Amino acid sequence: MTQQLTALDLSGVDLATESMRTQRLLLRPFRIDDVEAVHRASQDEDTQRWISAIPVPYTREDARRFVEDMAMRERTDRLGLSVVVEDEDGFAGTAGIYLRPGRLGPEIGYTVAPWARGRGYATETARALADWGLAHGAPRVHLYVDVRNDPSLVVARRAGFTREGVVRGCLEYRDGTRGDAALFGRLPGD
Repeated sequence: MTQQLTALDLSGVDLATESMRTQRLLLRPFRIDDVEAVHRASQDEDTQRWISAIPVPYTREDARRFVEDMAMRERTDRLGLSVVVEDEDGFAGTAGIYLRPGRLGPEIGYTVAPWARGRGYATETARALADWGLAHGAPRVHLYVDVRNDPSLVVARRAGFTREGVVRGCLEYRDGTRGDAALFGRLPGD
């Protein structure tokens, strides 16, 4: 039998309430009152371009479904740790570490609200989530970045991830075409 590498030691961890602090940020559980900020941030064309799962147009109902039906449920179903990223001014983005089955280990994802970009928040968040996963026993964590998304490629490197290769044709765009993603990984010793 093949060992699944997504197993984490979450004994004593209440995923429903787990939060973490970085030097400048709070990564906390989603709340119902985050719907408006999620809706506002998801109107951004860059966010919509790089995350094809975001419906266009993105409605308040889409934001409500994301917050209640996905982000909050992932925690209660122990499928991942979805977080709101807050800076001193409030909502700055969303992120998560997702416990996908397979050999690549937990997957990191992040978005930064347009009004919070250029401050290094994505790097700080990705590093914190990777550290959390590795501290809880993941033998590795990974993330995918569209090969055309230069800012996110920089984030992955700055967060301590190593580019391991390109997964060809794994991204599906809104127009039905497919694209390539750079695969980045991070191990406990990195």
